[in-house]
Amino acid sequence: MKVLVTGGAGYIGSVLVRQLLNLDHQVRVLDLLNFGGESIVELMNDPNFEFIKGDVRNPDDQEKTLEGMDAVVNLAAIVGDPACAKQPDLARETNLEATKTLYTMANKKGLKKFVFASTCSNYGKMSDPNSYVNEESELSPVSLYAETKVAGEIFLLSQDRNNVCKPTCLRFSTVYGLSPRIRFDLTVNEFTRDVAMGKELVIFGEQFWRPYCHVFDLARSVVQVLESDEEKTAFEVFNVGDTNENYQKQMLADEIKKQIPEAKISYVKKDEDPRDYRVSFKKINEQLEFNISKTVPEGIAQVIQVIQDGFLEDPYNKRYKNI
Repeated sequence: MKVLVTGGAGYIGSVLVRQLLNLDHQVRVLDLLNFGGESIVELMNDPNFEFIKGDVRNPDDQEKTLEGMDAVVNLAAIVGDPACAKQPDLARETNLEATKTLYTMANKKGLKKFVFASTCSNYGKMSDPNSYVNEESELSPVSLYAETKVAGEIFLLSQDRNNVCKPTCLRFSTVYGLSPRIRFDLTVNEFTRDVAMGKELVIFGEQFWRPYCHVFDLARSVVQVLESDEEKTAFEVFNVGDTNENYQKQMLADEIKKQIPEAKISYVKKDEDPRDYRVSFKKINEQLEFNISKTVPEGIAQVIQVIQDGFLEDPYNKRYKNI
């Protein structure tokens, strides 16, 4: 399969590209390299890998990179609430408008699949704190980031079912874990880094729920969609993760303390959080037979080792953040 990955040098993209290459797919990456290209530089040696520096918002770049492809995975985005709040116009243009034009161009060129990276934060806050939200639950985005993703889903799912290019929307859990482009502005990675570096961890609002999924498994879910039969994935929405991997912040802290017993952790009471959701992943498990391969405790152990063994000269370098 010939696959275009937009944002292929990013935190998830750099993992996905390697998985696709390992399965003998041909991969083309479109990326502006806002965070550099070290995450994919050695892939330039792979004959099945091609890189084009460009902007996913640019129609000329879209047309050039889609040429000859079978499928596109649209990961390019301004990711997360702080980054979107800092550059709201850029966020709307990249996350939503570029998605619309990219899909339209992909369908025009006859590509078969369009995989859209969305987010479980689309759910906002659970109406019933004792329940789990699923793909049929009401969406209540409370940030610009989630708003752009909800709007992107609505656009894609409203397309003509007879279109050649069939979209699939993947609502990713909160991501964590090691990647060629490591990020420490993500809850599990950040908490673990701070404790492993001997700092006191201060947690605000320890009782709120989120689902978590390792970056390796989020990338695997994209591969699963690309390699699954069209009738299982066309115009479908899937939460990506595992129902057992819903955690409150205090539960994350408890897991870290199991591995670093001397951890200094304190809590600041916070009664209100606009996002609080536990998610069911039954659909992707049953319909695509997708199961995660890594758990939060395993991800914590990886980050601890990377910090304690000195893999990184300065884990607090701003290069490990999105803003």
